Amino acid sequence: MTTSTKPPAAIDVEAVDDARAGLPDPRILDLVVEAFGALSDKTRAKILYALVRRSLCVRDLALAVDASESAVSHHLRLLRDRRLVRPVRRDGNQIEYRLDEHHVAALFREAEYHADHVRAGLPDHPYPKTERSDS
Repeated sequence: MTTSTKPPAAIDVEAVDDARAGLPDPRILDLVVEAFGALSDKTRAKILYALVRRSLCVRDLALAVDASESAVSHHLRLLRDRRLVRPVRRDGNQIEYRLDEHHVAALFREAEYHADHVRAGLPDHPYPKTERSDS
């Protein structure tokens, strides 16, 4: 005998509908989760921070973030797959990497603001509400 369970009734149906309306398209949500997953590793975060300032080759990135060239190459492959960095050929066969787009630096700034509020125990401050574009 199979019993089917109904989902619980909403306490505030309008609030649930409003929350659902604020969810992004499923593919956009997948890309957001992938990007934040890529940012969840300290070495990858340090690589991206270094690339915010300038493009660098694997060896120089490895020295800057105190990791092996092999580890940096591995992380760059993942970051490249997530379209957070892109290779740029320079001086023959030497490849440098740079941020794929400026949004990464903006994400870091927002995360730093959040971290600063958490660290200092500051209350949240008003933030301009923006409407999400569905295009």
